Amino acid sequence: MKITSAEFVISNSRVDMCPKTGLPEYAFIGRSNVGKSSLINMLTNRSKLAMTSSTPGKTLLVNHFLINKEWYLVDLPGYGYAQRGKAMMEKIKKLIEDYVLKREEMTCLFVLVDSRLEPQKIDLKFIEWLGENGIPFAIIFTKADKMTKGKLKMNIDNYLHKLEEQWEELPPYFVSSAEDKTGREEILDYIGKINVSLKEQ
Repeated sequence: MKITSAEFVISNSRVDMCPKTGLPEYAFIGRSNVGKSSLINMLTNRSKLAMTSSTPGKTLLVNHFLINKEWYLVDLPGYGYAQRGKAMMEKIKKLIEDYVLKREEMTCLFVLVDSRLEPQKIDLKFIEWLGENGIPFAIIFTKADKMTKGKLKMNIDNYLHKLEEQWEELPPYFVSSAEDKTGREEILDYIGKINVSLKEQ
């Protein structure tokens, strides 16, 4: 899929205020500092579409970006950034849960995982929760350029083995790097195929 246009539309602190257009939405989520904004900018080929920050936990709202005038890319707040304080953590947890469980337009949720790290309990718990609620999702392993190919393969294999403890069938997954655009075509093609199948329904 080729991206011809990408524009920021709106930020919201409440899911019931999100755009009511009926267009499919592909949401991106992950732990704070997993490289979400960099990935969104890489996918859309716009260097400043999503604001990147060296400070973890900057995204506190649901951000909608209209792509090719026909679907939305949605940037969700990162989870698990403890320095926000308990009240803010609860608020963000509710915002994420409201979007994931109640947003009818939500077509697929991309869960971003740092490929350099061993499986994190918070990610595995979140993925398990998605499964329990029947949410369609895929995993994107980020920061693939930060290590050798051998180490990257070993880390991803370890992660998949860990998932196999809970999942009979593994979710779709992609390997990405915002630096060298690894995974860009595969992720966009995956979204494109879903969009085509939705139009055929």
